Amino acid sequence: MSKNETLLPGGKGVWIPIDHGVSDFPVEGLENLDELIEAISHADAIVAQKGVVSHYNSSNANFVAHLSVSTRHAGDRSSDKILVGGVEEALSRGAKGVSVQVNMGSPDEPEMIERLGIVTQDSHYLDCPVLGMIYPRGENLDIMEGDDTMGAAHAARLAFELGCDVVKTKWTGSIESFRKVTSSVPIPVLIAGGPAGSTTEETLTTVHKAMQAGGGGVCMGRQVFSHPNPKAMVSALKAIIHDGSSVEKAMQDSGL
Repeated sequence: MSKNETLLPGGKGVWIPIDHGVSDFPVEGLENLDELIEAISHADAIVAQKGVVSHYNSSNANFVAHLSVSTRHAGDRSSDKILVGGVEEALSRGAKGVSVQVNMGSPDEPEMIERLGIVTQDSHYLDCPVLGMIYPRGENLDIMEGDDTMGAAHAARLAFELGCDVVKTKWTGSIESFRKVTSSVPIPVLIAGGPAGSTTEETLTTVHKAMQAGGGGVCMGRQVFSHPNPKAMVSALKAIIHDGSSVEKAMQDSGL
């Protein structure tokens, strides 16, 4: 089994990030990690900070350690994701992969890219899968003329060219534009959750469209852990992403 097959069976993944409690707390759905992790342990991966990985590594879940952190209290530097751990440490804590965030267009983008490079270098020698969470959203973002992906294709390309095995970026709003993102790289492209306040059906419909465009799955947090039934959401996502189910069938079979 390749290093990625556990986390990305068939090259596709249902990854649930629950690292939001570092940036912001309290967060709805993250108050009781014991219950949450038990409910979503059938996801392909749970992305969490290293302390969470250590505490819950005896569970049945596959953990990816997110090595990037900032909090809401950092003022002008709140978008600057610093490293708080390394690859070797993450593996020793029980992680099966690592994750690093870069905010493209942030004034601190160069330092974040450098940190990503350090992690992909270490991961190469330790045979550890790397997720690049690359968001085109900083104040200096300079979208090229005619780029209807609004920087998402560039984000995917940045992750791939710097050695990531999988990338998370934003949904571009249409199958046509997102196909330009997925076709720009030979690694799986996972979509973020999208706008808060979306209904369950709207969220799953977006995922279905992303898969039609060649997407690799999801790395979706709030739409899962803040949902009234996180377990069923993971089941529905797996049905759409791994089994090719329709939204209606996925909702019905998962009890949503």
